[in-house]
Amino acid sequence: MQDEFYIKRCIELAQKAIGNTYPNPLVGSVIVHNGKIIGEGYHHKAGEPHAEINAINSVKDKSLIPESTIYVSLEPCAHYGKTPPCALKIKELGFKKVVIGAMDSHDKVNGKGKKIIQDAGIEAVSGILEKECIELNKRFFTYHEKKRPYIILKWAESGDGFLDKDFKPTSISNVLVNQFAHQLRADEHAILVGTQTALNDNPSLTVRNVEGTNPVRILIDFDLKVPQSFSIYNTEAKTLVFNFTKEESKENIHFIRIEKENFLPDLMNALYQEQIQSVIIEGGRFTLQQFINTNLWDEAIIIKNENLKLENGTPAPDFNFKPGKIENFRDNIVEFYHNK
Repeated sequence: MQDEFYIKRCIELAQKAIGNTYPNPLVGSVIVHNGKIIGEGYHHKAGEPHAEINAINSVKDKSLIPESTIYVSLEPCAHYGKTPPCALKIKELGFKKVVIGAMDSHDKVNGKGKKIIQDAGIEAVSGILEKECIELNKRFFTYHEKKRPYIILKWAESGDGFLDKDFKPTSISNVLVNQFAHQLRADEHAILVGTQTALNDNPSLTVRNVEGTNPVRILIDFDLKVPQSFSIYNTEAKTLVFNFTKEESKENIHFIRIEKENFLPDLMNALYQEQIQSVIIEGGRFTLQQFINTNLWDEAIIIKNENLKLENGTPAPDFNFKPGKIENFRDNIVEFYHNK
């Protein structure tokens, strides 16, 4: 139970950096001496020190380390990247014990970090709150194991099941839900729309109502119908434009050629090559339905304004699943789905 308590704290620490660590995972670490936390840290940003190093640096009395246990939500790394391997630092300092939440399935780690620690004669246990630690890094694990980004479908619909009124942009969600939606953008790596949504709504797809980093914008525009004067082409964020003809990069805009045949698998492969770890699919109906029909999604978030009746317009996607949870945001409800 004690191990679980400290791993839970590791998860809490790691969550502070959601949206900021790409392409690295979210990791938290806690150092405990005689039942007392003497050091804490988490990975803030790619290229900066890892969680274990930040935790070690926060320990005031370093002489306590050989008698301490270090807890970490993900297996310590074993390779040289922008920073040296954490497993070697743990070995060098001679911790008494290492407790690991989940093992790291990345090719460069995958058991190697734990082996370095055990070969040094340090006790190492893993699989503590493993499910929660994997959930913390669902984006990272999906990216490395399935070779594609983690896919989140999202849309707002009226009480009678429409996305808009008379096919014109219509406000459906309330202020509270809008804030939640912008937090979602800040938490995820990228956001995707199709030609019709870009033409109808002229969205900028940036983070405005909360503090956070703008996601990478992905536009599916086969025939390049969206004018470059539109907001999605502004300099506020990187934009990937998938189309039939153009392959070029200029400043923050990258045109990527793609064929209509085998489109979704090719898109997933291209996003994998671009190191995109998670994508919110914001529509519209045609784009969302393609992901639903091919069962290519991990989560879905549906915002419903039950009191709003639009009577005519673009129908919401066909989606016959049961929500895992439902939350009330004043007069809106938000349904959360997981694809098992």
